[in-house]
Amino acid sequence: MDIIQTFYDNLASQYDKLFLDWRAATKEQALILDKLFKANGYDEKAEILDCACGIGTQAIGLAGLGYNVTASDISEEELKEARKRALENNVSISFENADFRALSESFSQKFDIIIAMDNALPHMLTENDLNAAIKSITNRVASGGMFVASIRDYDALIADKPPYSPPYIHKTENGQRVSFQTWNWNGDNYKLIQYIVEDDKTLEISKFECEYRAVSREELTKLLTLNGCSSVEWKFPEDTGFYQPIVIAKK
Repeated sequence: MDIIQTFYDNLASQYDKLFLDWRAATKEQALILDKLFKANGYDEKAEILDCACGIGTQAIGLAGLGYNVTASDISEEELKEARKRALENNVSISFENADFRALSESFSQKFDIIIAMDNALPHMLTENDLNAAIKSITNRVASGGMFVASIRDYDALIADKPPYSPPYIHKTENGQRVSFQTWNWNGDNYKLIQYIVEDDKTLEISKFECEYRAVSREELTKLLTLNGCSSVEWKFPEDTGFYQPIVIAKK
C-alpha cells in the first residue's frame, strides 16, 4: 500500500482543491447519504464507520447532521487534515489510522453502517486484495447493517480505457484552478497522475501519482455476496445526485 499512502500523504494539504467549495460539498454529500440511510431504515442513532475517510469529506458532513461517526484511513497526513477540519467545523469524530483490509486490528466493535466513498476500493490492485478488503469491512458490519461505497463507472470505462479524465475548471479570486488526471492502462490496472494547476497571480503546478484497478459492478457484487451480504443494490448518479455509482450491501 506504499504508493497509496504516499499519494494521499502528499495530496492531503491540497485535496480540497479538487472541489469548487469543499465545505459545501461535505454538506451536499452528507444529505445524499442521509437520504440513502433513511430509505434503508436508519436514522441519526446509527453507528457509522467511514473506513476511507481521507480529509473527512463525508465523515464531517455526516457528523454535522448529528450522526455518531468514527473515521479511519491509511494516510496519517490525511487524518491530520481531517482532525483539523473536524475542529474547524465543530464536530466530534473519533479518528483512527487503519488499513481497511484489517479493520478488526483497530476496531473491536461492529457498526450499523460502514462507508467507503470516492473510489477507495479500486485501490485494491488484485482480486485477492479486494476480497481481503471486502471480508474485513463486512466483518465489522453488524448483523442487519449495511456497507455503502462508491466507485467510478468502470463498466462504462473499461471498453475504451480513456487516457485521461475531463478537467475540472474552477474560477479563483485572481484566475482559475484546473485539475485533471491522466490514465496509463496496463490491462485492467492503470497508473494515474493527478495534476492541479493553479493559474492565479502566479502559475503553480502540482503532480501526484497513484494506481487503481478497474473493478466491475459484477465483480464487486459477487465478492459482497460471498462475504455474507444478503442483498446488493446499485444506485446511479441520476437517482442519487452523487457523482459516482453507489453500492448498498446489506448483511
